[in-house]
Amino acid sequence: MKFGVVVFPGSNCDMDMVYVLESIMKQEVVKLWHKDTNLQNCDFIILPGGFSFGDYLRSGAIANYSPIMEKLVEHANNGGYVMGICNGFQILCESGLLPGALLHNTNHKFICKNIHLTAITKNTLVTNQYSDNAVKIPIAHGEGRYHADEETLQELITNEQILFKYSDENGNITEEANPNGSLLNIAGVCNKNRNVFGMMPHPERAADAELNNADGKILFDSILNIVLS
Repeated sequence: MKFGVVVFPGSNCDMDMVYVLESIMKQEVVKLWHKDTNLQNCDFIILPGGFSFGDYLRSGAIANYSPIMEKLVEHANNGGYVMGICNGFQILCESGLLPGALLHNTNHKFICKNIHLTAITKNTLVTNQYSDNAVKIPIAHGEGRYHADEETLQELITNEQILFKYSDENGNITEEANPNGSLLNIAGVCNKNRNVFGMMPHPERAADAELNNADGKILFDSILNIVLS
């Protein structure tokens, strides 16, 4: 499988993602500059974390107008796989490929720490290898509070589009476990067609045994479990 990692001015997690895909998962991966209009026949496109264009407007708003986004939207609408992590999640919401929006954390502070997540649905490309146990994944964001209107929230629940929720270490979905004030503790969602995915936590920062935490590798295992089977 060929992965493409899109790089915007201000991306800072691109090489983390390339390292995991190439060195840990042993997959072909290329970096795609935001001004490119050729996806180089990639099967799976990833928008990494960082601060695209400095997040000077809204997080992800300026990046949404980069030339590569037209091809990425076309790729997604044709059934191609796309995933956004942190800033990448914000970009996908700005582009309309994912529902909802990411707002400032309720404490109006940048949060960088390990948190716990629980997979809400196992019926997606990126979650099929998760158990009911909570996993520990780092977050690093100032605008990670997921928000959507009541109708959209109901659709997410009905269609099982909620990928992850913030939880405690035992998997309990509690207000105390919510680091940023996200509605319903939502930490990740997918689109109705289940080929576009977004999450705020950084699985690529917890996918190497050398870091004494490989909980994030489950997401990459899930992807390859389906596409290589």
